[in-house]
Amino acid sequence: MGNLVAIGFGAMIYNPGKISIGSKVTVSQRTHLCSATHDYTLPSNPLVTKPIRIEDRAWVAADAFVGPGVVVGEGGIVGARSAVFKDVKPWTIVGGNPAKFLKDRVLEGEKTVEEILL
Repeated sequence: MGNLVAIGFGAMIYNPGKISIGSKVTVSQRTHLCSATHDYTLPSNPLVTKPIRIEDRAWVAADAFVGPGVVVGEGGIVGARSAVFKDVKPWTIVGGNPAKFLKDRVLEGEKTVEEILL
């Protein structure tokens, strides 16, 4: 976990697989970060772990679910009550269930998305 990280009340950080959280990240209340699932194709239904990475300046909003193997890119935002099963590109906002791209995130008074990614 990096510096200046806020983890809200009731957040569930289920980490049988590694969960990395960058700096200046907010994980809001009742968010669920889940780094494990089961292989339902096998009779024994074994536990399968996949790391989650939340990069610098990202925000996972209230009540969101982030599944195994997901990367929330730098500056990315996961909207409230979203369910994320695929990576969130840097400086984008996603929402819904399943989460889909909504728009680019641009900070006023700062560089554009294109300038940040260069």
